[in-house]
Amino acid sequence: MFETLLAGIRSIHDHVDGQIPLHAPWFDADDEAAVVECVRSSFVSSVGPEIVAFERDLCERTGCSAAVAVVNGTAALHTALLMADVGTNDLVITQALTFIATCNAIRYTGAQPVFIDVDADTLGLSPEAVKRWLEEQCEMHDGKCRHRDTGRWVKACIPMHTFGMVMRITELLNLCEEWRITVIEDAAEALGSSRNGRHAGTFAPIGTLSFNGNKVITCGGGGAVLFKSIELAAQAKHLTTQAKVPHPWSFAHDRTGYNYRMPNLNAALARSQLRKLDHNLAAKRELHHRYSHLLASTPWTLVGDPSGTISNHWLNAILFRDREERDAFLEAANNVGIQCRPAWELATDLPMYQQALQAPLPMSRSIQDRLVNIPSSAHP
Repeated sequence: MFETLLAGIRSIHDHVDGQIPLHAPWFDADDEAAVVECVRSSFVSSVGPEIVAFERDLCERTGCSAAVAVVNGTAALHTALLMADVGTNDLVITQALTFIATCNAIRYTGAQPVFIDVDADTLGLSPEAVKRWLEEQCEMHDGKCRHRDTGRWVKACIPMHTFGMVMRITELLNLCEEWRITVIEDAAEALGSSRNGRHAGTFAPIGTLSFNGNKVITCGGGGAVLFKSIELAAQAKHLTTQAKVPHPWSFAHDRTGYNYRMPNLNAALARSQLRKLDHNLAAKRELHHRYSHLLASTPWTLVGDPSGTISNHWLNAILFRDREERDAFLEAANNVGIQCRPAWELATDLPMYQQALQAPLPMSRSIQDRLVNIPSSAHP
C-alpha cells in the first residue's frame, strides 16, 4: 500500500546510507573551530562574550528588541511565564496538541493549563476556539480575566507555532488584549518562520526559541527568550543568572533566581550554526517541494504553509485518512529504516493533565490520529 511512497522518500534521501533519521543536525569545520576557540579561551560557562554576541545576533535575525539566551527551550518558557507574572493557581491557556514542555513550564510556576483546540490549517491554537471558551467560561473583574467556576485569574496564553508553521497570532493577540491576557509565543520550532514578513516569536510581548539537537539550528541544547521590552529582558537576564547582584567579588542575591543562562561554549556553537540558517531554510524548502511533488497523486496530504506565512519546514508532516492507516504507515516506514513519528499524544490524555480544564478538542484529536512526521533533515 505504501511501497511507492516509501520508495520515493528513500530516493529523495539517496545520499543517506542506512536508516534515514527524522531530523539530524548538521555540523561542519566552522562549528568545530568555533567550539575549539571557545575552549581555548577558558570562558566556557555562563559568563563570556559569545553569549552576549549570540543574543545580539538573535535580535538582528528575528527583529526582537532584546534576547536572553538560556539552557533550553523549557527554561525559556518557564522564564517567560515568570516575566508575565504567572504564579500559583493562575490559569494559562494553551493547546493540547503540543510538546510536553509547554504544559510542564506552566506547572513549574504553580499555575494550571487550560487546553483549547487548534486550527486545521496551522495546527496552532485557534483564536475562535479561545474566544468561545472565554465568552462561555470567563468574565472581566477589576480589569482582569477571571474563570467563573474556579475564581482563578487567566493570566497568560501560550500558542505554539507547530512544526514551524506560524499560527494566526495577530487575531489571538487582539483577542487576548481585549481580555487583558498576556500572550507568550512558543516559537521553539519556528526559527526562520514568518507571517507577513514578521518573524515568529516577535508578535507577542514575549516569545521563546529552542536550539535542541533536532531543531533547525542547534548547540546541543539551548533556548532563548525574545522580548519587545528591553527593561523586561534585563529582569529576565538577572533572574536566569541566579538573581546575583553585580559586584566584583561579593555573592549577593536579591530574589530566588535560576541557573538558566546558556553557557558560553554552547553560545559559540549557536553563533556558528546561526550563520548557516539561510542554507538550512533553503534546503528545507527544496525538500518540502520534493515531498509535495511526491504526494501530489496520492490520497494523502502534505501539510503546507498556512496563508500569509513562510514556514521553516522544520518537520514535514503527512495527514493520513485515519489512525489505522497512520499506524500502518508508521510500522512500514520504520521497518525499512525510514524514521517517522506520530504527533504527540494530546496533553489531556496524559495522567498529569487529565483533570485540567479543557474545551472540546475535535481538531486536535483528528490531527493526532492522522499525522506522521517524515524525515526532514537539512543537508549540505
